[in-house]
Amino acid sequence: MWIHCNPNPLGKQVEDCVVRAIAIATNKTWYEVYDSLCKFGRTECNMPSSNTVWGKYLYRSGFEPFMLPKACPECITVEAFCRYFPDGVYIIGTGSHAVAVIDGDYYDSWDSGYETPSYFWRVK
Repeated sequence: MWIHCNPNPLGKQVEDCVVRAIAIATNKTWYEVYDSLCKFGRTECNMPSSNTVWGKYLYRSGFEPFMLPKACPECITVEAFCRYFPDGVYIIGTGSHAVAVIDGDYYDSWDSGYETPSYFWRVK
């Protein structure tokens, strides 16, 4: 089920979905995640929202990566992912969006349940 959640301190939706998703999944503040990703991005000489940067950040934070099928009918939606994985903490990546999933619910500032994930990260 979708649960409306926007940890952005000003309630904005400003292409910060990666920061929002990580903040929700790790129970950190938006500022903590943003600052950590910026620092990590600087080390990597890349943007903090780059898949490479936040992927390495999640890996070093104890998340485990997984790929999903790229072609339908094997592909699933964010909403279906939640039914298949009703327990645990995940961050789903669609290629252009990131969503936090906790115990079968997806937390986002808008209902992204119809989006098709390409990969996901799970807390080990």
